[in-house]
Formats: sequence, C-alpha cells, structure tokens
Amino acid sequence: MNVKTDATECELCSVHAPEDSESGWEKHRVLVIAASTALFGAAFGVEYLTRNVLYGHAVFLAVILFSGREIIGAAFSSVIRRRLDVNFLMTVAAFGAFAIGQADEGAAVMYLFSLAEYLENVASDKVRSSIAGLLKLSPSSATIRVNDGEVEKHIHDVAVGDVALVRPGQRIPVDGLVVSGSSSVNQAVITGESVPVDREVGSEVFAGSINEEGFLEIKATKPTTETVISKVVRLVQQAQSERSPTESFVERFAKYYTPLVVVAAISVALVPPLTLGASFTTWFYRALILLVVSCPCALTISTPVSMASAITAAASNGVLVKGGKYVEGLARVKTFVFDKTGTLTRGRLDVADVVSFSLSPTEVLQLAASLEAKSEHPIARAIVEKAKAERVTLVPVKEFNSIPGKGLEGMVDSRSVVMGKQELFQNIPDKILNKIRGLQAQGKTTVMLGVRNEIVGLLALKDRVKDAAAGAIEELKARGVQSVIISGDNEATTAALARDVGVDHFHADLLPEDKLEEISHLKEKYGSVAMVGDGVNDAPALAKANVGIAMGVLGSDVSIETADIALMRDDLSKVPYVVDLSRNTLRVVKQNIT
Repeated sequence: MNVKTDATECELCSVHAPEDSESGWEKHRVLVIAASTALFGAAFGVEYLTRNVLYGHAVFLAVILFSGREIIGAAFSSVIRRRLDVNFLMTVAAFGAFAIGQADEGAAVMYLFSLAEYLENVASDKVRSSIAGLLKLSPSSATIRVNDGEVEKHIHDVAVGDVALVRPGQRIPVDGLVVSGSSSVNQAVITGESVPVDREVGSEVFAGSINEEGFLEIKATKPTTETVISKVVRLVQQAQSERSPTESFVERFAKYYTPLVVVAAISVALVPPLTLGASFTTWFYRALILLVVSCPCALTISTPVSMASAITAAASNGVLVKGGKYVEGLARVKTFVFDKTGTLTRGRLDVADVVSFSLSPTEVLQLAASLEAKSEHPIARAIVEKAKAERVTLVPVKEFNSIPGKGLEGMVDSRSVVMGKQELFQNIPDKILNKIRGLQAQGKTTVMLGVRNEIVGLLALKDRVKDAAAGAIEELKARGVQSVIISGDNEATTAALARDVGVDHFHADLLPEDKLEEISHLKEKYGSVAMVGDGVNDAPALAKANVGIAMGVLGSDVSIETADIALMRDDLSKVPYVVDLSRNTLRVVKQNIT
C-alpha cells in the first residue's frame, strides 16, 4: 500500500494545502501592512511638515499602489468579469481622490481598506490553523503489531482490524477497542474534559487522545478517515462554507448594490454639470465621496468573519455547529425543548431507596440482589450494583425462575423469595400501598420483595438527574429562555423530574410521533424552538425543531450526522454557553452592519 504524501489526496490533510500555495506576497502580508503604515506616515510628514506637495503626493501614490496591489488587481478582474464589486469601488475612490488633488484621502481609503482585508485574512488564518491544529493532534503514523514484530505505518495505511501499540505519553492514532492493557486516557481533544478516564480491555478509545500511564494494544474499528476527530474536522470545514441568513442577504445585497452605487456616482458627477452648468470638479468630488461612504465594508467583511470565528470557538469547546445559519438561528430561540431520558437524566436506573417492613434493610438488599443477579434486566443490574456498593454478600439461589413481564422467584438461603411488580402479590396492606404511591409520586419505580408470602420490603429505583441539569435550566431562564420537557415516560415520573430541575411545562406519555406534533405546536406558539435530545432516538424531533442539539454524541455516528449542533461531551452546561456565543455573535454582526 502506498503512503499518501500529497496533501490533495486526502480531504483532511488538504487543510494544509492552501498555506503551501500562497504567493510570496501573501506570506509576507504583515510586512506589506507594516511598510504601508510607514509610507503613509512618511507621506504626511513630507507633505505637511516639509510643505513639499509634489513629493508628498508621490509618496501617497506609492501607498495606494503598494497597499492596494491586490485590491487594484481584483478591481480589474471585476471589470473584466462585468461584475463590479467593492474592490472596484475602493480603487475608483482612491485614484479619483488622487486625481482631484486629495492624495491623502485617496491613500487613506486604500490603506484602511487593505488593513481591513488583512484583519479578515488573519481571522481566516486562525480558523484554518485551528482546524489544522486538530489534525496535528492525531498522529501521522502508528506502530502496528505484525506477527510478533512491530511496523511503523503511515496513518493512511492503517486498516480496520490492525492492532496499534501505544506507549505511555503517546497519542492514540486510531479509533478502536483496547485488546490488551489498561491505562488512564486523556480525551480532552475530543470531549473538552481534562480529567483522564480509565480504559481497559474492551473499552473504546479515540484517535488524538493521550495514553497517560500504561501500555495499550488497540484494535482499529474505523478507517482513519472516519475517526471521531476526522469527522470533527470535516464538519468544521463544512460549517465554514454554510451561510447564515445574514451572510446570504449580504451576498445578494452586494451583487446589486455596487452597480447601483456606481451608476449613482456617475449620475452625481455628470447630471448637475450637464443640466445645470454646475462645476464639474465640485460634483466629481462629491461623486467620489459618494463612492467612498457607500462602500459596504462592514457588510462584506464582518459577517462571514464573525460566523467563522464563532464556529471555531465552539469547536474548541467541544461544540460542533454545522453552519452560520444555526449560530444565527439559536440566537433567536426563546424556547428550549428537552428530552428526559439520557438528556436531563443519566439514562440509567439507580437504587434510591431500600424500604424494609420486617427484615433489616441490609437483608432486604441481600435477598433482592441475590435473586436479581440471575437476571440481565436493567433493574436487576441496578440492584446488584447497589449491593456491591454497600459491600453486601450475595448468597446462592436455587430453583430460579423468571416470570415474564412480572418478576423473579427462587430459593434463597432455603427461603422462597419472590420479587417484582404488584401483580405478583395479593392482599397488599394499605400501609405498603401508600408507601408505594408516595415513592411513585417522586418519579421512582418500585419493586416488591416477598418471603414466604409475606411482603418484607421494597426497592425504589430512579433515573438520576444529571448534575448540571438544574443549573443549565436556571441559566437559560436567566437569559429569558423557557424550557419544556417532553418524554415518553409516565406523567408522575416526568412531573417529578420537572420539579427537580425547575421546569414549569412538561408533556408525558408521548410516542415519537407525538413528540413531533408537540414540537410543531410549540413552534406555532413560540416561534423559534430548539430541541435537545440524544440525537438517535430523538432524531425526528431534532429535525423538526428550528435548531436540533444532540447531547453526548461521542462515538455516535448518527448523532454527529443528524444534529444541527452536536455537543461532544455529555455536559448540559454547554447549552447556555452556545446560546451566549450565538447571541454575542449576532450582536457583533448587527453592530457592524449598523
């Protein structure tokens, strides 16, 4: 297999290519600006201090030609293409001012415009550098185990199924599964979380992460062009080409605006002298003024730069925004819709309460966990994990039997034990029923434990609320954004969650199609709506909303591809962050336009 060395052969490596094709003039733009600044200052000194107008004008002309080299070239190109643009406006204004004896004003126009162009290029370079920086975080080569030896391969030559060897301190070159070894891995490049995570055999790891301690052998599960970090780069590149509504308007506006301004300037210069006998010099000068003041610099330069900077800033904070239109769209959102399970909650049941009636709580947990250890149900796993956390010893179970849809039964320590739903038990005392109702009102799922036909206890389980959920909701509320919860869970559970996180409006017992209808209803009622979900189960609702935000999409191909905005880390605090970023960006754009 040949090693790729041409940057144009790989769409990801090609991010470096533009730098290699730059002309010498472009590579030394900062020197051009510095020299132009020096010439501009010298011209003022010569003309106004020495009173030598001829030499002063000569230096001002040098400023126009030197600083406006690319602008003048672009102006000629626009004339040849018969599509006059802002470069043409500035060139005519600069040379026109020089022609009527206002050399300093002509030089100032060209110098300031070239300075604005330089600042735009600097911003674009930062965007490109940030993307290239992401690529540099992923190694260009990998050490691959071949038979009993090691071979160094270019990253493009690594195939799915190859086993990469990663030593302490090295960056992981592939997305894959650990097949040998254990270590702490820093995934900050992907998730933005600087705290290392433990990885062992069977754990998933991502290219660009740093292996901090142990020796790992990692089996590649994806081609190098399909790793999470390569997808991040590709999405950021695509986002740069997406146009927000404001950017699209600016482009359409400039297309017609420049010719109209040129026609207006020609009319100002010719009509009064020809029809009224006015001074041609006076009206020609006024026409030049019209050209200068009519130049839409803020429109053509500031909007795309602002959007690109926002997208890049978001990417560096673990938030992928797929285009400027979503930056602008999110800034106008007044209502956020949150899915419940996996978004506001962890999506995993934990034992919240162990209630005993005749046995001790420890005995209740021991009997329940011993029986549930034979099951793979999520509730069973939660109860067994609780027993392990409490250091409760499990006892052997005999005559185990699963009762489909209801529960489990078996002999535990020579006692007949039954565990499950209320339907398994008869003549339940009112005291126990009241206790169950109270727990269910808190959004908890209850399972009952019986020994020899006597109810001895019950366990209440709950999908824990994420630590950042309530804080994120509160921050959105402080920004004038209301939150709504939609869920397929029952009303009691959803209501309890809404109380826990401080949400006033919620809708429960919703099927996927019901969620779509609810999103449509909210859009009609409030206008622009953003939906926050897990990006897979909520894909239709995410698509229906004005802006769809996928939570915790690390490693989820569907989430990255379907969401308008993707949070690489399962962190709700990023939601207020991206709202602030979008609003600040739109405010800057509006300031520049006005």
